[in-house]
Amino acid sequence: MTEEKLQLRVYGDGSLPTLIYLPGLHGDWTLVSSFRKNIIGKVRFVEMTYPRTLDWSLDDYAAAIESALAENGITRGWLLGESFGSQILWTLAGRKKFQADGVILAGGFVKHPMRWAVRLAERIFGRLSLRAITWMIFTYAKIARYRYHKSPEVMATMDEFVARRTKLDLQAAQHRLHLIAENDLCDIAKNTKIPVFAITGFLDPIVPWPFVQKWLRKNCPALREYKIIRGADHMVLGTAPREAAKQILEWIKP
Repeated sequence: MTEEKLQLRVYGDGSLPTLIYLPGLHGDWTLVSSFRKNIIGKVRFVEMTYPRTLDWSLDDYAAAIESALAENGITRGWLLGESFGSQILWTLAGRKKFQADGVILAGGFVKHPMRWAVRLAERIFGRLSLRAITWMIFTYAKIARYRYHKSPEVMATMDEFVARRTKLDLQAAQHRLHLIAENDLCDIAKNTKIPVFAITGFLDPIVPWPFVQKWLRKNCPALREYKIIRGADHMVLGTAPREAAKQILEWIKP
């Protein structure tokens, strides 16, 4: 079941390094606008919104992204995977159909360090009533005004973010949680030859970075650097957009 097709937006000239943003569990570009502002003009920035699918596999996500990029004449670039997006990032790297110059995890991971918590979240999502969903959306919107106070561009898109949080949208998020819980991409990370970087906020209870950092340092020879930004949280691109943009630009500069 799919409500719409994958949507792509491209900013910047093709002569610049290409940075392709793969959003997290929310599945769209509404929380990346401040990061985009800080990086635009220095890269060709590609952002996307996933379809609200309840049956796609990670390979299906990757194939749709490969097709959309090809249709826009984009044949190579850096992959920036935020949270759930890191699972698609590793799948793209493993398929080797798109020429990735390097990969960057933003609050991302290879295999979630607390799968039991992911499965619990999946079950909770499946039992939420429409009233509970509505309460969650408006509560998050209030919290977001504090979380993203350093990101006025994100605040400006908050109405769009709230409008997109429908029952089907949360069902799609539940399905993405299922994909996180069921897939193991460790072999891809262990064997990749392309440069790997990671950035995360210090305050991240959703994907505890000490476990991710330890695994990558031990098992991923391609890891170049793991950057932790104090004062930021799991959504590091939104809660520390300037710092994240500066660091990522240093990594991808020619």
